[in-house]
Amino acid sequence: MSNKLTILWLRQDLRLNDNSALQAAIEAGGPILPVYIDDREAMGDWAPTGASLWFLHRALESLEASFKKSGGQLFYLKGDSLAELKALIDSSGAGRVYWNRRYEGPHRERDAAIKKALRDAGIEVKSCNTSLLNEPHTVSTGSGQPYKVYTPYWRNVKERKLEPPVEVDLKTADFYTNKSMGCQLEDLKLLPDHPWHRKLEAYWDVSEESAMKYLDKFLAEPVAAYDTDRDLPRVAGTSRLSPYLHWGLIGPRQVMERLHATHDLREQGPQTYAKEIYWREFAYNVLYHFPHTPDAPLQEKYADFPWEYDKSVLKQWQQGRTGYPIVDAGMRELYETGWMHNRVRMIVSSLLVKHLLQDWRDGARWFWDTLVDADLASNTLGWQWSGGCGADAAPYFRIFNPMTQGKKFDPDGDYVKHWVPELKHIPTKFIHEPWEAPPSVLEQAGCQLGEDYPEPIIDHKKGRERALAAFDKVKAS
Repeated sequence: MSNKLTILWLRQDLRLNDNSALQAAIEAGGPILPVYIDDREAMGDWAPTGASLWFLHRALESLEASFKKSGGQLFYLKGDSLAELKALIDSSGAGRVYWNRRYEGPHRERDAAIKKALRDAGIEVKSCNTSLLNEPHTVSTGSGQPYKVYTPYWRNVKERKLEPPVEVDLKTADFYTNKSMGCQLEDLKLLPDHPWHRKLEAYWDVSEESAMKYLDKFLAEPVAAYDTDRDLPRVAGTSRLSPYLHWGLIGPRQVMERLHATHDLREQGPQTYAKEIYWREFAYNVLYHFPHTPDAPLQEKYADFPWEYDKSVLKQWQQGRTGYPIVDAGMRELYETGWMHNRVRMIVSSLLVKHLLQDWRDGARWFWDTLVDADLASNTLGWQWSGGCGADAAPYFRIFNPMTQGKKFDPDGDYVKHWVPELKHIPTKFIHEPWEAPPSVLEQAGCQLGEDYPEPIIDHKKGRERALAAFDKVKAS
């Protein structure tokens, strides 16, 4: 214990409970200065944008209020992290800097450089884990290699003893306050210039308290049928915690503790949900060991895949105007809410990279800008899975049939009719392939194909054959 001031550098750990670095700062003694530094340039091409920045703004707003209730103050700075930390140390007299670790390549490199620079200057530095159950450097195959396939990864870690959430003793915390220091949240200009993000307010309550409420609501009932309902986009069968986990308004230790306390993980629903939490862990494991994968395929043979770049085709997909109802419903849900059901994410991704032969990176970029849960590890793993070029990826020749997928997972067409209202009067029989409906049925439904709703952007059979031909070129090279 000492009276030295500790700077608590917050990044994607925007909560008070189960915050390892915060509790370490409390235990160290002395006043604590919590700070968020807007240093988007450090992430280069993968700095947060769009919907993710909107969520971040609201998360910081909520965290600021939480610190205030606990007698503290959240400070905001903007600029190079090391330079800002040094200036803050000089102005506050801090002797320590604590933070929670990040695992993306640019952050790891930056954090290592900052740690060395501060220690060389005589500052005590401590980094902690608060965002993963098992850090990537603690998991490897029997031969010491990183995992590229999920199932053996899951077998390795599923029986490991889980660390409980960290109990943060806020009652003994001594927070540093100085109203004249730093800038205001609004000065960070996180909210996008485009007004579309205002729609997100209706769909998300962004706070640490809300994250726990959503978890408890999910565990009270939906988790029991998660193994089946998670595939039904019109059913509230998922937890929707992904943006809260990404920005750290809740941590996986909290999720797993509650899950174990309320359910038997031998039951199918709870076990399937636990495996999804570990799938997120696997995504970070892959990104940590293969930091180039946001920009290049893990499987090198796909580096020269014969993509057919077409901005018009990409735009039709982005706007939900492909003529495939389940795809268009998903893309419109995304643009309206900042989120898309995971089953539908797989369907829309498959159509883009296989039927339409558009680069998976273009799809990843669109998701990165429009998802409130835009997470570099999960986004990269998901898109490389769809493209057949990453870890645990579906074979490239596995090509989703959007009509079959729609009929199986949205059998009554409720999801499609909600997000594609121009099809709401189409009979269920034809809802996933309206081009098969007789002209009289379309006329009665008030839907003229090519006018009210587009014809398919590409014939399914033709798209499949073209994708397989492209795959054959890769095999032959």
